[in-house]
Amino acid sequence: MATPENPIEDFRAAVAATLRAMGHAPGDTRWEVELAYTADKPSCFGDSARVPQPGRALPADQVAEVRGWADSFALRHRHHDPRLHGKEQPDAGAAREIWNALEQVRCEALGAEGMAGVAKNLDRMTETRVRTDPIVRARTAEEVPLATALGLLARQRLTGSAPPAMAQNALDLVRDDLESRAGVHLDELAQVTHDQAAFAQVMRRVLADLGLGIDPDAEPDKQDNSESEDEQEQDAPGDSQDEDEQQGGQEESTETRAEQGDEPPDDAETREVEMDTDMVSDAEMGDDGQEGMTPWRPSTPPSELPPGFDYKAFTTAHDEVITAEELCDADELTRLRAYLDQQLVPLQSAVTKLANRLQRRLMAQQNRSWDFDQEEGILDAARLVRIVTNPAHALSYKIERDTDFRDTVVTLLIDNSGSMRGRPISIAAICADILARTLERCAVKTEILGFTTRAWKGGLSREKWLAASRPLKPGRLNDLRHIIYKPADAPWRRARKNLGLMMREGLLKENIDGEALLWAHDRLLARNEDRRILMVISDGAPVDDSTLSVNSGNYLERHLRQVIKQIEGRSPVELIAIGIGHDVTRYYSRAVTIMDAEQLGGTIIDQLAALFEADAPKRGRK
Repeated sequence: MATPENPIEDFRAAVAATLRAMGHAPGDTRWEVELAYTADKPSCFGDSARVPQPGRALPADQVAEVRGWADSFALRHRHHDPRLHGKEQPDAGAAREIWNALEQVRCEALGAEGMAGVAKNLDRMTETRVRTDPIVRARTAEEVPLATALGLLARQRLTGSAPPAMAQNALDLVRDDLESRAGVHLDELAQVTHDQAAFAQVMRRVLADLGLGIDPDAEPDKQDNSESEDEQEQDAPGDSQDEDEQQGGQEESTETRAEQGDEPPDDAETREVEMDTDMVSDAEMGDDGQEGMTPWRPSTPPSELPPGFDYKAFTTAHDEVITAEELCDADELTRLRAYLDQQLVPLQSAVTKLANRLQRRLMAQQNRSWDFDQEEGILDAARLVRIVTNPAHALSYKIERDTDFRDTVVTLLIDNSGSMRGRPISIAAICADILARTLERCAVKTEILGFTTRAWKGGLSREKWLAASRPLKPGRLNDLRHIIYKPADAPWRRARKNLGLMMREGLLKENIDGEALLWAHDRLLARNEDRRILMVISDGAPVDDSTLSVNSGNYLERHLRQVIKQIEGRSPVELIAIGIGHDVTRYYSRAVTIMDAEQLGGTIIDQLAALFEADAPKRGRK
């Protein structure tokens, strides 16, 4: 339980409880949403939500913003029917962007209607969302994103809240034109807010007014349930300026899911909610755009997993195990390492102090001790003076005692998925660097590994699957990329630059944790050290869109649980996990979760120190 001395934990607990309570629709099962905090884009997908990380002092504006995002996610989950939305929505393009923006406005208006506090929180969140929207940079009517403009105008009608001041100039460029063409039907939206079907019909009339080719009286296409449901979820209600980019990359996934046949979707799939907003600029996201920023993290209770589970990969021909030097030339590695050092100078000092503390603990365990006055062993030179003073005195020998410190190797396995982008991956890299240097001084070998995929949405594996006429349930459907940053036998000075690779744009993609864990584990089993420790640093469950689109939604998570159970139950490798902003204790029996990436350095040191200080049992090889 949080204590008064820790107000930020109290705040987080309150936000999580409010999110679950507001998102729980009458008649539905309880929404067991998992709330995490991020420095990247706020999002909600399925049962995983991410909101901005507030400052430690909990400034009032940041508190309102966090609550606004949580309220928005909850209201969409409560009032939004994905099946109806997907069945009615138009094809990709400007019409779909407007459709999604207006539906999000409807859900938020329902919450603001009777709760003044929620309305204030949503106002603050809207300001943040608009701040990163192209509408604030528009100088001509052609530059104004139509979906954002219509969303703000509809929001004013439905809630009475004026658009943010930063968007007023751009709205003035298009307001008269939009009011003259669609103002009548925009006014009608306020009369049908509580009826999603009726609201959808009025939205179709708004689109017809704007000349977007929508016949308001036409019967909507009857699509396959799984297709319509998944297709609508590909659109982010807040992403007016990036919808085209997202849709281009996500239509493949929708198409794939439709190929699964007539299997009825389960309850979890019918309530999936995805909300991605433009909290990060295109420049910050790199070449890969928004993909992988905050994917859906499945959360299946262990009791629901089948006793037997046959995991497979459609093909392993395109998987790769590669060193950092092979992925990047020496000059770029040098530049990336310099960037990493520059970003984390303050953190490096703090983590170095913690590392020195660990070093002192390890050195204390390795101190040599002796038994004196033995009849055999090494001649004790310090006692030769007794022979000089008394030649009849027997020679004295000493024997070195056996130290309890066993020959040890430590592997750090770092999640290189897109959701780690930004502060988390930077801190993970610098902590791994300092830890490797520290353990090397203590004669403990350290291996640093990373795992991701070669491509978004399947790569060559998916192309091969498509060429094979899309067989059902193909298993893992992406190309693995396992990266060796530092082999266990390589000195730290040779591998130091390699860790800068984690800063490279485009490296971080999707994550298939189960196979990465097996890979790192098998490398440890091949070592000769007496003690082998595997530490996993991740920010969530495995996610790969291509795989999950053609298998069950918890396919990768089930495999991860299977691998963990195997290692923890039968392997000599000691497994420990650190979750960043995501509860990993539901997977690993020995795990710790941190909510702030800044805590990572201290947590790694503390967990390793506890392992070394404990008299760990010696387990035999499999």
